[in-house]
Amino acid sequence: MKVPIVDLGYKTNDILKALDRSESVTVLYHGKVKGIIKPARGKTELKVKEHPFFGVRGDSGTTVLEELESLRKPHHGL
Repeated sequence: MKVPIVDLGYKTNDILKALDRSESVTVLYHGKVKGIIKPARGKTELKVKEHPFFGVRGDSGTTVLEELESLRKPHHGL
């Protein structure tokens, strides 16, 4: 969607609807692109098994649950 800068106030509802549809809104000033309004990214749900922390040790061969258990057990040497 392209919107002249003078219409930003008048077309606020249309701009918000475009952002809800995940469309970018290009703001024009004297026919030239002055800026782009992009929709905010929604929260992406990440599964525990896909979290970047797991696999930090490389191919250790442990499952996510085994890794969590090793992190949760008491560490007496501290």
